Order: sequence, then C-alpha cells, then structure tokens
Amino acid sequence: MAKSKKKTVFFCKQCGYESSKWLGQCPGCHEWDSFVEEPVAKAVPGVSGTVSATKKDAVPTLLSNVTTDDENRISTKISEMDRVLGGGIVVGSLVLVGGDPGIGKSTLLLQMCRNLSDEGKKVLYVSGEESLRQIKMRAERLGTFSRDISILCETDLDIISNSITDMMPDVVIIDSIQTMYREDVGSAPGSVSQVREATSILMRIAKGLHITVFIVGHVTKEGVVAGPRVLEHMVDTVLYFEGDGGASFRFLRGVKNRFGSTNEIGVFEMRADGLREVLNPSEYMLQGKPENEAGSVVACSIEGTRPILVEVQALVCRTNFNMPRRTSAGTDYNRVNLLLAVMEKRIGLHLGDCDAYINVAGGMRINEPALDMGIVLAVLSSYKNIAIDSKTICFGEVGLVGEVRAVNQAEQRVLEAAKLGFDRCIMPKVNCESLSIDSSQLKGMKLVGVKSIYELLEEI
Repeated sequence: MAKSKKKTVFFCKQCGYESSKWLGQCPGCHEWDSFVEEPVAKAVPGVSGTVSATKKDAVPTLLSNVTTDDENRISTKISEMDRVLGGGIVVGSLVLVGGDPGIGKSTLLLQMCRNLSDEGKKVLYVSGEESLRQIKMRAERLGTFSRDISILCETDLDIISNSITDMMPDVVIIDSIQTMYREDVGSAPGSVSQVREATSILMRIAKGLHITVFIVGHVTKEGVVAGPRVLEHMVDTVLYFEGDGGASFRFLRGVKNRFGSTNEIGVFEMRADGLREVLNPSEYMLQGKPENEAGSVVACSIEGTRPILVEVQALVCRTNFNMPRRTSAGTDYNRVNLLLAVMEKRIGLHLGDCDAYINVAGGMRINEPALDMGIVLAVLSSYKNIAIDSKTICFGEVGLVGEVRAVNQAEQRVLEAAKLGFDRCIMPKVNCESLSIDSSQLKGMKLVGVKSIYELLEEI
C-alpha cells in the first residue's frame, strides 16, 4: 500500500503569510522569493502543561475597573536597561532581544538575572545553545552571585512549559527562540512554523501566569531578527543590541515598546568582567576627539528622549579614478550622497572630482535628519581645509534647496551642549528664535541661527 504524501504548505519568511502553493512575491509584505515549504503542523487540543494552568473563563471587564500602578514594574538595577524598557520590566510582558552573535545579549541578560535574584526574584534561565558548565563559566566571569538562579538546558517546549508552571518564576530567559521546538510541529527548529508556535506558547505563559519572558533572537545579514516578521508583532517589546565587534561600545535600542517610548537607547561598554553602563554617553563619545583639525565637527542627535553628542568626521580629497568614491560609516549612505549633491548645486562646491568619506565616530549608527548639518559642515571643513572650533556644536536638517529646517527637541540639545562646556551652537534659525531657555542655563554659550547652507558657509 502506497504511503500517503505528507501535506505541506508554504510560509513567507518575512511576515509568516501562509499559502497552499509557492508564490514568487508575498501578497502580505510584497517580498520576493521569501516562501519556504514546511509540513503542516498536527492539530493538538492545547499545549501540554500550559493550557490547564493559564486558561481562565473569559469575562468582560469595564475599563474603569482596571487599575494600573507602579508596582507592576520591576527594576533590573541596570539604569540603562530600565530606560530602554520604559522604567523597568512590566510583569507579564514578552520581550524580544535581538543582536549579532557574540555582541553580548546573553551576558546582559545574565547580569540582569543576577540583579533580580539579589532582589529576591525567582529567575529561570533556559538555554538551548550552551551547557550548564558554559553558563557557569560566564557567571563566574561576571562576578559573584549572592543568590542562586535556576538553569535549564533544554530545547523541548513541552518540558520547558512544564518546568515553568511547576516553578512559577518571576522572570524567564529563553536563549534562544531559534533552538526551541515542539514534536507536534513537523518542521526543524528555527523554521517559520517552529518559531511562530514557540512564541505563541511563551506568550500564553507570560499573559496567563503573569510571568515576564525574555526571548533571545538571532539576526539575519540585514540586521533583523531571523524568522517571520509576525514574531515581532506578537511580543510586547523589541530590543536590539547593536555595536561594532571591534569597538567596546554596545547600544541597546528599543524599536517597539507597548509600555514606553521607542527609539530609546542604552549605552554599555564591554569589559572583561561583563557590560558596564555608560551614564554620560556624550562625554564618552567625544573622548579622543582631535582639536583644530579640518573635517571634524560635533553634532547633536536625539535618541528617544536622550540627546547624544557625536563627532562627525569627513575626508574630502581629489580622486585618481573616473568615478569618485563615496563611503559612509554610521549614517545613511544615500543621505550622504544627497547632501553632497545639494552642496554642489547650491553653493558651487566642486565635488564631482573628489572622493568623500564620512564617519560617525564611536560606532553609533544615526539616521536622524538633524545630523545633516554636521555632515555638511564636516565636508565643508575638509574641502576648504578650515578647522572648526572644537567648542562649536551644530544640528539641523538640510533640504534639497539648501534650506536649514527646524528639528524637534531643540532645547534638550542646547542644554546638553551647554552642560558639556560648548560655547557656540549653530542651529536652524526657526529653532533659535523659538527657544525659551534662561540665559543662566546657557552658561555663556552663543546661539547662531542659520536659514541655509549658504549662511553656514559664511559662518565658517
């Protein structure tokens, strides 16, 4: 008797769209060549060890009867992480932490577990990639643990869910989601079906048992969490741990947060004994900045609600090739090309026969339009070989006709610059005229408002 053919369906790797046949372009997210074939998961009545514990009678509740208080947040005792989370961990939330391999995700979460256990919280660390011995070695490198945390090296979600319901911890770490699997789902660990099913089970555990769950996710070459995009939609908070592998700085960025502001960043420094917080990133970023050198300018960017001062460097030199080179590190390459074209058209800067290299020092990646003026000023300084005073700071968006447009949170930027001792700030004229800052707060800093890059050229 011939065996019946195993039924399969096709999933989009980007958004999780399901189709009975292969499609060249996904109707959901319009990505090309993103469908993969996977077997159909068997229908099961529920999740073993989870449904009975989390299922409750659904009764509508009046919004006025729902109360919120500060006690629902748990401090991680890591101020930079609390900032990104919106003030601490929300009980019963599901948090996704993504980042490149070796960037420090597991180290950061293990440090958080140590702090939570010191506060008397029950913590369960589930690892599907490391052995108990490897986790112990990393824990010893981080320092002493005054209280024990529970460790489970397992990849079977049924066993993990049973352990969680038996132990009832306050916080659970899943490292990583791509290694988890269920036998009822026929595909391999890390596939679209397994990742989606695993996240669904963990979400029911978090919401039903009021347990905070942190999920570690691998990233693709493009820098996004591997697996279907629906994974990011299911969780409450998405954090990305970024940084150059050759630099000591690490940045924890919140790209989604149902309980706080997005695009907040926390800054850390990687050391031999783990990650150390950088409480004043502006001062740290400007360490080693050269003085009285052409092509170096300090600009101010806003990351979430925090102003951060960074050094923008430019090197403009004559090219030996028919096509000039354009290179950018730390900012958008296309934006740099656009600004170079604006300078060539509006102020007659002949850059068609020059190579241009732009760099944001410190390893940060900034895409905020307020960095435009810093890039323009650095290029002008390098091209004309005129050094910008090291106590000068700038910010502002540059348009296609060369105008300098207003940016948000100008007061915070100016106050941060004054706090660090800058004595001149070049900014959009609109922002300069609308500032409501007391002169004592400026500490003698001179404000210069410009309307166009032509005025900026005259200023230097």
